Amino acid sequence: MPYRRTEKTERRLAEVRERIVSAAWDVVAESGFEAAAMSAVAERADLSAGGIYRHFPSRGDLLTEVFRRASGHELDVLASVAASDGTVRDRLARVVVTFARRALDGRRLAYALIAEPVDPSVDAARLDYRRRYRDLFADLVREGVTRGELPAQDPELTGAALVGAVAECLVGPLAPDHDHADDESLIANVTALALNLTGVTTDAG
Repeated sequence: MPYRRTEKTERRLAEVRERIVSAAWDVVAESGFEAAAMSAVAERADLSAGGIYRHFPSRGDLLTEVFRRASGHELDVLASVAASDGTVRDRLARVVVTFARRALDGRRLAYALIAEPVDPSVDAARLDYRRRYRDLFADLVREGVTRGELPAQDPELTGAALVGAVAECLVGPLAPDHDHADDESLIANVTALALNLTGVTTDAG
């Protein structure tokens, strides 16, 4: 008769898996993906490296899970802001401000998610999430065009431009060796740039 895991065993395995992901997330948030060696994660999770491999076949699998969870959390936050009350212009501005401020408040993790060289499997997940961010912006732009709040344009193209511009503007300031400047000024300038990309001038009402 084939062995079947009990509910208690399944729960224990799930708890260990979550402990591993949490430990890896902490290491990445503190020091980036490069520092998240299996030995470092195992020490943080109070497990053996072999114990981690029972849950994740490779380091790439583990770090991809961390990337997806961290990026998914950030995307959920921005989706909530995008769905809030207000004009499209106001909501777009709030999305960009929220993205930039959260990134600057958690610089090391944000840099890891946006720009740090990573395992190919993590890079594939990064491309997937860039498309999701593009779609979030594109939906806002599409709504703005439909409601007459934004000039006619290709929402997907503008969405892609917004993702690229906002991310590129933040990469330098997020870099571990960067001398931190005035974050509020940076956020204001990035937000103005994002609005201008949609055809809105920052002095518009």
